[in-house]
Amino acid sequence: MATQSEMPPAAPVLPLGLAAYQEGAVVSRTLLKRAGGTVTLFAFDEGQALSEHTAPFDVVAHVLEGEAEITIAGAPLRVPAGEMVLMPANQPHAVHARTRFKMLLTMIRSV
Repeated sequence: MATQSEMPPAAPVLPLGLAAYQEGAVVSRTLLKRAGGTVTLFAFDEGQALSEHTAPFDVVAHVLEGEAEITIAGAPLRVPAGEMVLMPANQPHAVHARTRFKMLLTMIRSV
């Protein structure tokens, strides 16, 4: 069952409009949260970052607008709008906003 903050069921939405940029901040909004995984929309102001961390599950980052630098196991990747990257489970990764950018992050909770 969708919560009020989740995207509405059976209705088209424009993901770029579901989270606004905030100066000097990273904004996130969970669009879907289920036992099998989550879909979260992030809006990063330019220069903002998520420090290196690991996740126990595979995560797909799909950049919707702007440009990110996603570092996986020490290797930096330039990821512009329209591209996506798999961040493998248990691999250290970090995200840095080269420009303001928005991304959909999909975590698959399986082993």
